Amino acid sequence: LQLVESGGGLVQAGGSLRLSCVASGLSFDDYAIGWFRQAPGKEREGVSCISSPDGSAAYADSVKGRFTSSTDSAKNTVYLQMNSLKPEDTAVYYCAAGLLGCRDQRFVEVWGQGTLVTVSS
Repeated sequence: LQLVESGGGLVQAGGSLRLSCVASGLSFDDYAIGWFRQAPGKEREGVSCISSPDGSAAYADSVKGRFTSSTDSAKNTVYLQMNSLKPEDTAVYYCAAGLLGCRDQRFVEVWGQGTLVTVSS
């Protein structure tokens, strides 16, 4: 089981980035898949989670209306579209998957290596 993220980088406040996470060895039909982030000096927090089987997405209050997560089952890829980025969104973003869910990191069974997003003011 493996998750590999890409798409991080440096962006100005108000800009957009799209993160991608390619999953291998697991199916979105079985696993909830989502994103967490960890800012410097802070605890890791949940950003979004898409739960099987209905594909509904849940978001942290801090990103609602700005971030959108989606999946492409044919490519076994989950995306995180981030718009209207703020300096406080600066963090390492991790893709995560769990059979029992991904809104709580205690349920996460598979983690990606992380990708750094830096938002400059």
